[in-house]
Amino acid sequence: MSMFAPLRHRAFRLLSIGRTVNTFGNTFAPIALAFAVLDLTGSASDLGLVVGARTIANVLFLLFGGVLADRLPRHLLMVGASALAAITQGAIATLVLTHAATIPLLIGLAAVNGMVGALALPASSAIVPQTVPADERQQANALNRLFFSGAAVVGAPVAGVVVAGVGPGWGIVVDATTFVLAGICFAVLRVPDHAGVPADAEPDRRSILADLFTGWYEFRSRTWLWAVVAGFCVLNAAWSGSLNVLGPTVANDTIGRRAWGVVLAAQTVGMIVGALVAMRLRPRRMLFFGTACITLLALPVLVLGVAPRLGLLVVAAFVAGLGLEQFGIAWETTMQEHIPADKLARVYSYDMLGSFVAIPIGQIAIGPVARVAGVQSTLIGAAALMLLATFGMLSSRDVRQLRHRLPEPSVEPAG
Repeated sequence: MSMFAPLRHRAFRLLSIGRTVNTFGNTFAPIALAFAVLDLTGSASDLGLVVGARTIANVLFLLFGGVLADRLPRHLLMVGASALAAITQGAIATLVLTHAATIPLLIGLAAVNGMVGALALPASSAIVPQTVPADERQQANALNRLFFSGAAVVGAPVAGVVVAGVGPGWGIVVDATTFVLAGICFAVLRVPDHAGVPADAEPDRRSILADLFTGWYEFRSRTWLWAVVAGFCVLNAAWSGSLNVLGPTVANDTIGRRAWGVVLAAQTVGMIVGALVAMRLRPRRMLFFGTACITLLALPVLVLGVAPRLGLLVVAAFVAGLGLEQFGIAWETTMQEHIPADKLARVYSYDMLGSFVAIPIGQIAIGPVARVAGVQSTLIGAAALMLLATFGMLSSRDVRQLRHRLPEPSVEPAG
């Protein structure tokens, strides 16, 4: 099968274009927002509060987003979320450009933006199997991540140039504009309402609470699922605090803002290469292989703490991106193979909730911890914590032994 086979399907093309445009804009957002806050107060703790507020709101509304995505047309939910995200990012950009921004205002708008993102995240992941046949899922997931990485590798250095050249406010304007463009793509996307849903799927629409309990049962009944999510709860907290908060702070004092964009771009180059590699691989224990590759994610955090030099950071970020992509494609494909289609968005929401719930804690806490323990010690400790979390995931027998299902080749393409 050709690695580009999913592109035959119009629905997959539109979904990929919309999500790729979003990814391009979202590479601007963390860089622009980080330096907007640093220009405003110069405080890593303030930056952690702003970034953490978005993540807290995102986590709080994820389960609701999963229920909506299993009840409503997923592409329409993504249209509404894109429109609201464009409005909130436009408001942040206006405040920054007019020098009216304050930390409380940025925290409030970031929280609203996080809520909006939570409504779209489960839908954008769960809709993928509706756009391609079952035997093309791995290629579709790899292509999506390849496109996202390509957008990020272009966007990150451009964002660095824009932020350094004309200011962070204009970087946030770019992000707001991409939400508008993505919303247009999602608006014209058409998929079968019940693609991939088994014939014995729930015929009725029960209460939201009942839907949440159903999703929880599907989640907790699979050891491989909750074991990986629990590990990523710890890993993501250390990763996001290190890269999103201490990363820009260290870069501001060492390699510079523009060079930090290059480091982030190097990671996405690694992800591009990783996606191309993952398209060709057919490991029978796909989840085990992908999880083992996550050990590489600690490398840039360690280098940032020990020797924050541009060349070393670029290499470390590239290797981390390579490993991250092996896991990402393995995880998406495993979820879509082993979770019933009509419950997939709810299970995705529990996955995202568990994976993200500790991120705001990490983002908010890492600034004060670094003030007490020192930036270098904090980053080294974060890298060690990430490795421990990964080894914890690999200790699960279900994670090590879960087999990749090889579906029969389809005859008719998906709509």
